[in-house]
Amino acid sequence: MNEVEINDNSFLRQFETRVDGHLAKIEYSSQERKVFLTKLVVPEEITKAGFKEDFIKSVLHRIQEQNLRVVPTSPEIAGFLRKNRQYKEMLPVGIRI
Repeated sequence: MNEVEINDNSFLRQFETRVDGHLAKIEYSSQERKVFLTKLVVPEEITKAGFKEDFIKSVLHRIQEQNLRVVPTSPEIAGFLRKNRQYKEMLPVGIRI
């Protein structure tokens, strides 16, 4: 995995990173020790192979370090979690992907 430098912009409620001057972000909301990942936005100009996966992994690692649970409401992020079962323990009890 290529670690992506993540900035948690709590004012705009999004995790962000810049690649070649373009802003990629994952919007979120927080509630009771859970982080709801609501939207993944990666500009078309970011064409680096595997970037989306590395970006999502970096955000998940950041959330995991804070001992929070993840609720993916974005279809792309839910699909990523479905394929990468090692993140299953980050889901709250009762949530299935």
